[in-house]
Amino acid sequence: MKYTALYHVAKRECHRLVSRPLYLFCMVIAPLFCYVFFTTLMASGLPTDLPVGAVDLDNSNTSRKLLRNLDAFSQTGIVEQYNSVNEARHAMQQGKIYGFFYIPAHLSAEAQSQRQPTLSFYTNNSYLIAGSLLFKDMKMMGELASGSAARSVLYAKGATESQAMAFLQPIVIDTHPLNNPWLNYSVYLCNTLLPGVLMLMIFMITVYSIGVEIKDRTAREWLRTGNNSIYISLVGKLLPHTVIFTIMGIFYNVYLYGYLHFPCNSGIFSMIFATLFLVLASQSLGVVMIGTFPSLRLGLSFASLWGVISFSISGFTFPVMAMHPVLQALSNLFPLRHYFLIYVDQALNGYSMAYSWINYMALLIFMMLPFLVIHRLKKALIYYKYMPK
Repeated sequence: MKYTALYHVAKRECHRLVSRPLYLFCMVIAPLFCYVFFTTLMASGLPTDLPVGAVDLDNSNTSRKLLRNLDAFSQTGIVEQYNSVNEARHAMQQGKIYGFFYIPAHLSAEAQSQRQPTLSFYTNNSYLIAGSLLFKDMKMMGELASGSAARSVLYAKGATESQAMAFLQPIVIDTHPLNNPWLNYSVYLCNTLLPGVLMLMIFMITVYSIGVEIKDRTAREWLRTGNNSIYISLVGKLLPHTVIFTIMGIFYNVYLYGYLHFPCNSGIFSMIFATLFLVLASQSLGVVMIGTFPSLRLGLSFASLWGVISFSISGFTFPVMAMHPVLQALSNLFPLRHYFLIYVDQALNGYSMAYSWINYMALLIFMMLPFLVIHRLKKALIYYKYMPK
């Protein structure tokens, strides 16, 4: 009897999904569009050939070599040379360039006579990523120029190459960027951004599908289909959603780790399992939202707010450990935070699933939360009357 009622509720929900194009858009088209859009937008990993300018008042072989070497960096592209700092600064303010490299007059002569000439570079950090990348390239170019000038002086004094290098670099730096050695921005962002988009859609659809029953006054019919059991009615309604969203989750895992070959050291199946937990936890939180605010408008507002905050507090846009201690504690109230930690542990570090048991338990707790509002939700389905404005 229970399974028959569950089947009828699920069948009823499938008819509703098919009859309303909004479901197709939010559950399939919008996630697919975001998957392709974000991975294509950042396909190169990091932006390349960012436009910069140059002010070369020295106009010597040394200064021209400096600019050629700077232009050879993959992220820097010199698009224009200006006659003065004011001209270059005006172009930067107009948004034509992200920064400029300033070489003063008599640079070569002063460097050879050890008068310590000054190389200057200006970056527009209003565009934080572009400014930071150009700052890194220009700073490296300045250091290389300084080292080259110092090495020439040491050679002139009779130093051998090994003696010159020992003086210029007394300590050798050996760097090892781990987990994302390519410093690929797409790898860093898309692995959490795509499941975040899916989570947001789950919030919205879960709240909408229940809230619209209240709005259209079909909630009692829905309950009768489920033998007046809120548990059967709720599971039957959300089961088709779970299947669709899980398929969409499997798709982005295959797309990221199978097709785009993003790093996944623990294997794709552990990430699919984590995605299933994220889907169920997000649906459960959506039920809590509409159960707490049994109004379609309030429920959707709550869902969108919680979803948007998730992107900022989960840890992939700004490190959680650098946040205020209160915000560090509040970050645990967001399913995306725990998914992100599972992703770091398993896909990047290659740890076993047992290592992330705390985060899996947190997602399981999210799945239990609907029991706190289930009776309130049933009362809302029976007695709440939607008041249109």
